Amino acid sequence: MSSSPHLHSGDTVRQAMLLVLLALAPAALFAVYHFGWYVLAILLTGTISAVLAETALLRFMKKPLTIVLDGSAALTGLLLALNVPAGAPLWMVAIGAFMAIIIGKHVFGGLGYNPFNPALVGRAILVSSWPAHMMAWVGPGLISSATPLAMQRAGEAVPPYLDLFFGLKAGSLGEVSVFLLLLGGIFLICKRVIDWKIPAAYLATVALMTWVLPARGQIGFFAGDPLMHVLSGGLVLGAFFMATDWVTSPVTKLGRVVMGLGAGIITAVIRLYGGLPEGVTFAILIMNGLTPLIDRYTMGRRFGVR
Repeated sequence: MSSSPHLHSGDTVRQAMLLVLLALAPAALFAVYHFGWYVLAILLTGTISAVLAETALLRFMKKPLTIVLDGSAALTGLLLALNVPAGAPLWMVAIGAFMAIIIGKHVFGGLGYNPFNPALVGRAILVSSWPAHMMAWVGPGLISSATPLAMQRAGEAVPPYLDLFFGLKAGSLGEVSVFLLLLGGIFLICKRVIDWKIPAAYLATVALMTWVLPARGQIGFFAGDPLMHVLSGGLVLGAFFMATDWVTSPVTKLGRVVMGLGAGIITAVIRLYGGLPEGVTFAILIMNGLTPLIDRYTMGRRFGVR
């Protein structure tokens, strides 16, 4: 088996994309219920913009337009939309979706050749270009509110664990309901669309490091709140739905564990000591870049080759 990026047949891709979209549907619908109808416009804008961008690029490159039917563009657009705050302007969501498809995917040759998760490339561009919009967090009813990670860093009281688990908190559209994200992730594992090793290693590493290491300004080890860190931010969304991307994650079993460990370490370090309260996006993108190297050193030696 070759190292990633790697390709799958059209039917396999189409079926997998449909299953991932289905797995994300409950969390997306909860976001509409939790934040209000404006969120539906965000989700549709992200999805439709990504599909339109893909269609335009395929036409420009004189490639078959049927490629857009594989569902990968729609999934990229939905994931991008799920990674923005509930009050994000629609023009920004559309730009993010276009950038995800153009820079994150087709600059490298299209699906199967992109080394980085396209949705996270789009989000990274939005965070870098419009940080005020990307950090304007709101709670139910679009009322301004800090995220649990920001509250914890500021020394404020964090919502109870059950509220964090079921989604009674501020955050991006796709990160609020950990419960529904877990159901979707387990569904994909049972359908063998994703491998459990990456999310398991990712979540366990973040939990261990945030429990053992003192946060910036704190003294003493083994005094952290690992459950709060696991239930907050984009960790669960990233661990199950973006770090497990076929194209940008390792193909070897050991490599997938290494991917999860590395992403967990980077996420925890950024959360505990970085300038931003969240580090999932950049952690996964960094590990995407290291994926070919991980595959190279975790792939079993071929018989008869020194």
